[in-house]
Amino acid sequence: MRSCFHIEITTPKKVVLNGLWFGPYSAKASKGKPKKPKRVIIFIHGLTASAFSMKRVVDALVDSQTAVVTFNNRGFEKITEIKRIKGKKKVWVRAGAAHEVFTECADDIQGAINFVKKAGVKNVYLAGHSTGCQKAYYWASKNKKEQNVKGIILFGPLSDYAIAVEYDKRGKLAKSVAYARRLVRAGKAHELMPEKLGMWFPCDAQRFLSLYSGNSAEEIFTYWDTSKNPRTLKSVRLPILVMLAGKEEFSDIPAKQIASWFNAHLRNGSAVVVPNVGHSFKGGEKIVARAIGDFVKSTLN
Repeated sequence: MRSCFHIEITTPKKVVLNGLWFGPYSAKASKGKPKKPKRVIIFIHGLTASAFSMKRVVDALVDSQTAVVTFNNRGFEKITEIKRIKGKKKVWVRAGAAHEVFTECADDIQGAINFVKKAGVKNVYLAGHSTGCQKAYYWASKNKKEQNVKGIILFGPLSDYAIAVEYDKRGKLAKSVAYARRLVRAGKAHELMPEKLGMWFPCDAQRFLSLYSGNSAEEIFTYWDTSKNPRTLKSVRLPILVMLAGKEEFSDIPAKQIASWFNAHLRNGSAVVVPNVGHSFKGGEKIVARAIGDFVKSTLN
């Protein structure tokens, strides 16, 4: 069992997000209060996950000099609500992975970064898991002047479109994409997709297109088509560490092949395969912590 502190993050666009701070936290050393950490890793959860996800990895990363912040971004759980500040009031607004607008993730992440900076920590790292990888990378592509973020760690960065194509045994994906486009054109972007169209993740039309059309702002990791030029991936100059699961259950493409694609296109980073682990990286926590420790040291040289 590890203790932590509840935090409340207010984003630049006044969205209120709940989070947890693990590890050293105090700006001043005193009895019962450790010194502030030298670095903070901000953990960005994946589709329908939450601040409580990937607990084993979080535990492995915390030490006397490293804190980890997890938080519920706008895509936590499936359908939920969060608070937004409007004037002097806080109002409830729709949220959850079924309705989130992907590009708004940049505001969520910036809010978390600002929170950590206000705590007096200068060395910040972003760590995304699953769909959180796209969010971390999208933020980096839009905020190239942020000096406090020293690097990005990606756990299991997979293309949701590529996963959908692999599962699409009856050819329903193209029909579903066409249906979603019709809804968006009709002004019904937040209408939920009908279940009869397939086994896709239950979400609204605009979220469906972002995940599964293959050409949205979210489709950053295009390893499924080597003829594509991954412009967003190449645009980021920050140090990047990509960690792929050796026994990834959500992709038929071998992890080593995906790693080779990343190594060919990253401007400043490398991809490694963690053996004998699945998408959650359960059982590989020590390997992960050691690799991230080495990565952090390399960014400070």
